[in-house]
Amino acid sequence: MESIMDTIVDCLFSVFATLGTVPVIRSPRGNAAEMVAEKLDKKLRENLRDTRNSLFLMDATQTGHFSFQRPLLIVLDRNVDMATPLHHTWTYQALAHDVLDLTLNRVVVEESAGRSAAGGTKAKTRACDLDSRDKFWVSHKGSPFPIVAEAIQEELEHYKNSEEEVKKLKASMGIDNESDAAFSMVSDNTAKLTSAVNSLPQLLEKKRLIDMHTTIATGILNVIKTRRLDTLFEFEEKIMSKAALDRSIMDLLTDSEAGNPEDKMRLFIIYYLCSHSMAEADFDRYAAALQNSGCDLQPLTFIKRWKAYAKMAATPNQYVGGGTKTVSMFSKLVSQGSSFVMEGVKNLVVKRHNLPVTRIVDELMEMKASQETEDYRYFDPKQLRTSEGSQPPRTRTPFQEAIVFIVGGGNYIEYQNLADYTKSKAGGPTNKRVIYGSSTLNNAKQFLKQTMNTLVTWSPCPWDASTQHLVIHEGGRQRP
Repeated sequence: MESIMDTIVDCLFSVFATLGTVPVIRSPRGNAAEMVAEKLDKKLRENLRDTRNSLFLMDATQTGHFSFQRPLLIVLDRNVDMATPLHHTWTYQALAHDVLDLTLNRVVVEESAGRSAAGGTKAKTRACDLDSRDKFWVSHKGSPFPIVAEAIQEELEHYKNSEEEVKKLKASMGIDNESDAAFSMVSDNTAKLTSAVNSLPQLLEKKRLIDMHTTIATGILNVIKTRRLDTLFEFEEKIMSKAALDRSIMDLLTDSEAGNPEDKMRLFIIYYLCSHSMAEADFDRYAAALQNSGCDLQPLTFIKRWKAYAKMAATPNQYVGGGTKTVSMFSKLVSQGSSFVMEGVKNLVVKRHNLPVTRIVDELMEMKASQETEDYRYFDPKQLRTSEGSQPPRTRTPFQEAIVFIVGGGNYIEYQNLADYTKSKAGGPTNKRVIYGSSTLNNAKQFLKQTMNTLVTWSPCPWDASTQHLVIHEGGRQRP
């Protein structure tokens, strides 16, 4: 445990040494996040005292950091929100991470099953690289999946129209092949067709990206249909927003078509965490239903112990979802020749809402007086230590820049929620800039596995003992 925290502190120190700025640090009390904050505060102070070798005395032009205000580092423990890592999501990037193999901006999609040399079936996979040069990915990675499907269809139609225009121009010039001589003759005779020919590389690149995102979206759609993830997402949103449920959770747990055993376990844990209280008899009844559905009950055992430890029932308002609204089916996409057959999948319009981590970030950046964050520790490595329970200064100047670090594992759901939060602040007097980092970046399957491993040696936080790196997400990039 000590070595893990030392590794995290070293990585965070390296980040701020690279930025060339000393942050103000905030953290909750009584958990691993506080220990990391204390260790980092001590390490920064020691480096600042050594004026000859300090890494933070360079000129701003050398570091590329021109802000006149210091950033805020918010160190949070995974215990602050255990429901979100298990939540079935509905946005493109988070869905790809949840249902496909997305690692270091590369997603592996199973396209079809072919025949192996031995005569059996062998899955054919395709690796797709995603980066900031992909305009479609940058624009739609945070969009709800139905919007992504429509956007892909629109891009495909636009490409077909451009391709048709080139063909018509060639036909009007009496050219039916694509030889170099033909293109040379066209270039010599018409500037209009020259422009069209010069745009061919861009068209080919556009077609490659359309094909890639069609493959990714089709892979996601197949999983949505097979596991009915749209139904699970809508149900979980209603649970987290305390909305009325149109069916009982027991119906979903016993429905053989509603998700796999892992999906059912995720659904019930969210329901259990968001419940004010649950009778032991009811808990046992749900556990029996999960076991009959083929679920491993180890994660449930961990969550039950953790909830008792954290006394989650005393703070039932921690999880506040935005709810969803079901509208018409994908009538635009259910057409002949469409790449997506979305019939039977709900078009869920998601209302924007702040997750617990985002709410905490907003309160700390805006220096709001809040019961949730009033007891948070305050560390300023540039100031002389005043007292053990350091308090923020009386002048409450909002922060414009924050680094959020989750000890115990982060996820794309929180990352996207923070990205939406910064966008919502873009029209204000000053823009907000938030960097999201974590000790590990987990999808729900990996998070459940951590809870199972943690159960062997009980600890209130699901640590991953293999944590050896820092992951930071900023502007769609992922860096080890």
